[in-house]
Amino acid sequence: MNTAWVGARSSATPSQLEALARAIRNTPIIDNHAHPLLKLEALAKHPLLSITSEAHNSDAVNSAIHSLPHLRAVRQLSELLKCNNTWEDVVAAIEQKRIDFPLEWTAQCLEGIETLLLDDGLDNEDDAQDMVWHNDYTRTQCKRIVRIEKVAADIIKRIGKTCDASPRTGNDVLNDAYDDWIVEFDTIMNEAIDDPDVVAFKSVICYRTGLDITSTVNEVEARAAFAEIIANFALLDFTKLQEVTLNDLVVHRTAMLIRDSPSKNKKPIQFHTGLGDNDITLAKSSPAHLQHFIRAYPTVPIVLLHAGYPFMREVGYLASVYEHVYADIGEVFPCISEDGQEQVLRQILELCPWSKILWSTDGHWFPETYLLAVTQMREVFTNVLSNYVRKGHIGYKAAIELVQDILFRNSNKLYHLDIDFMELDEEPGAEVGPYASDLELFQLFLKDQPPPDFVRICWNDYTATPRMRMVPFRKFMSLFDQAKSTDISIPKAVFGLIQNDHLVPSIAPTGEYRLHPDFSSLRPGPTEGHVSMYGEFREKSGAPVPLCPRTLLQKAVDLGTENGLTFLLGFEIEFLLLERVEGADTSATLSLNSLNPLKHRPSEASGRFSTLTTDGHAWSVSRYFADPKVSKLLRDMVQALDSMGIYVEQLHAESATGQFELILPPYPPIQAVDTLLHTRDVMFALATAAGYKITLHPKPFSTACGTAAHTHISISSPGGDKPEVYEPFYAGILKHLRAITAFTYSNPASFERLKDGAWAGGRWVTWGTQNRETPLRKIEGSHWELKAMDGLANPYFAMAAVLLAGIHGYMDQEKLTWGDCEIDPAKLTPNDRAELGVKDMLPASVEEALTALRGDEEFVEFFGQEVVERYCDVKEFEMEFLAEMGEEERRNWIMERY
Repeated sequence: MNTAWVGARSSATPSQLEALARAIRNTPIIDNHAHPLLKLEALAKHPLLSITSEAHNSDAVNSAIHSLPHLRAVRQLSELLKCNNTWEDVVAAIEQKRIDFPLEWTAQCLEGIETLLLDDGLDNEDDAQDMVWHNDYTRTQCKRIVRIEKVAADIIKRIGKTCDASPRTGNDVLNDAYDDWIVEFDTIMNEAIDDPDVVAFKSVICYRTGLDITSTVNEVEARAAFAEIIANFALLDFTKLQEVTLNDLVVHRTAMLIRDSPSKNKKPIQFHTGLGDNDITLAKSSPAHLQHFIRAYPTVPIVLLHAGYPFMREVGYLASVYEHVYADIGEVFPCISEDGQEQVLRQILELCPWSKILWSTDGHWFPETYLLAVTQMREVFTNVLSNYVRKGHIGYKAAIELVQDILFRNSNKLYHLDIDFMELDEEPGAEVGPYASDLELFQLFLKDQPPPDFVRICWNDYTATPRMRMVPFRKFMSLFDQAKSTDISIPKAVFGLIQNDHLVPSIAPTGEYRLHPDFSSLRPGPTEGHVSMYGEFREKSGAPVPLCPRTLLQKAVDLGTENGLTFLLGFEIEFLLLERVEGADTSATLSLNSLNPLKHRPSEASGRFSTLTTDGHAWSVSRYFADPKVSKLLRDMVQALDSMGIYVEQLHAESATGQFELILPPYPPIQAVDTLLHTRDVMFALATAAGYKITLHPKPFSTACGTAAHTHISISSPGGDKPEVYEPFYAGILKHLRAITAFTYSNPASFERLKDGAWAGGRWVTWGTQNRETPLRKIEGSHWELKAMDGLANPYFAMAAVLLAGIHGYMDQEKLTWGDCEIDPAKLTPNDRAELGVKDMLPASVEEALTALRGDEEFVEFFGQEVVERYCDVKEFEMEFLAEMGEEERRNWIMERY
């Protein structure tokens, strides 16, 4: 019954950290801001020393050899070039590469880059390669970024030369020239807006006159400033637009042209901010100066380049509070130290959603600038994000998503590139064995512990029975040694069995699936000498099996990701602790309807169990933990889980005698369910070893509170706490809750718990803020609790049903027509129910729930007709079997197994 929602704590197993590191290495990079490389013959004109310094246009560049960025670059380049760790040796080795293998060296330096978005407006353009030339070094064709100020200056140059050669003079000529300038500028920019090879515009107003752009441009002042340039053109040696009013004007005009363009896909304006050479006025380079401009153009995407260094927090703030603003964290790689780069990433992530963050090299002139930027980014991302995962600030799967978003997906979406995501090969051009990554994960996992005796591969079947296959460690490792697959043959009848291994009559005992272990789920335990992981079923061809519960949950996760939604799930494990009585009469029958000693019904052989001695057991009482045996068992559970990277949030007594609740931290859905099932196995094993028995029976005592598996749900993606996001999501769940109940209340015992006024979520389809008598309890924002679930449910199925219903609610923008129910809905009058939209009751039996499931055509369509029919067949066969038992016999039978 606990409602705490402590921040996510991660398991952070070595295999999961390595999965993150692999994602950082293998995610293709959309370099959202770069510059052309120099032609081979022009390389010697520019100082190579500038690859780690912005002082490239002054003698100050010579001091770079005494900087941390330079020393790091020397170390990294010397390792790659296999030369001595000195700048002189690095320069010599690079020059030799240019002579012997110039194209191959360039390709090596640009390795891992999917495409380049090139700002071709740098000086020395005659020395630079054209955009098309770069296509030979990227997987996808490069695109162009148009530099605003260069377009404006080039037109002025042409007009200035024309006016100088003209005999006409006077204000009319100057006014006409100004009008011609505006018309030609608008024409070029509109052509760029329509040009599919142009994906963005770039402003360097930061260099010219600063980012404090005026809100409006005075037309008279602009004409006068333009006239001054043209009238004195011959004397000025004009090369760059340096006049404040005209710089502000061209940036405003570009934004207005983008804003007013008919295309729905607006092209962004990139702004140089912060870090740059000594042309900038540092005090005017903070992106904070752009706030008025940002507000003026809410439909024009704006990218703040270079992390705004040293104004990183300003960049993160602006990107977090304005939907159309994005934060680029390029150029700092490799121009500042490793510690500085880590600080940049941390400060941006302090506030900014990662869906608003882009990455770039700002590579220019030399291919080595690309090489160093990518190498250092991967180091820093690995260090910072792995640390976040270890600390539990983010789950490893969410961290992988963050990496892929920042390096690829965000730019792909913002610049409308429509590139298919395809991971890089670990070693491009080399053969990589299909099981190499699994072996790598397994070896890393084993570094932290002695070799196990057995490897478990686990699954949860249609009756929520935990099943597994064990492989001796020696045999398991021999599969890797022989380059064989680690998957296991399982009969296709696996999804047609009930608890006693009887097979649904309509299912044939023929055919096989392959159970593939998911090495990212590796954990020690649940008993000494064992390690465990969860598997997913596939056909022999490798195709997913639609009937697999874990695969179905992954389908829900994938659908959420496609729609910009990610989730965290946190489970509460309520359980009843019974004590074994040695030498007891095994012929007696277990009865939990009294507090007398309880006798366990014999199956083949059985011990005797009794309820724990009660000294007024009640919810959250402290006296129960005075029993040293109970206290030690509960402590051992928490310590064992902690050693496995599962960090328990809370533990307390529940209402019924011997009933407790252990609260797990929130994780992404697959990891959350894997962790729940593993935790239960650990708890059961420790209880058995200590002479106790744990049961998850939903209603162990007829007059006391039942035992549930409450689930906390939150939408963790950016914007998840906005009502327009989470209300349609939960409306979708409520819309299909009667069908969902077939998965969350999957046993006759489940409906013994389903009562009004028992803190069990009640019987009505509705929700309420902090209302524990509704099946959905709103806590805060998108954080809600599902109370209508118990420990007899297959959690993969249950969570797949909940998430798919919610995601489709979000996709269809379902209205939350149910009002906020503030009291026990069972106490509402008919008028109250009508006012709150409370119309339906939850099913009252498994049979009614299955009928509701089959009758919800929309739910069946997105959940899968095949899996719904199979699930109903299995449950109906199970119900026939359980119906042959008396009430007490059935209760005992269930407690033996759950």
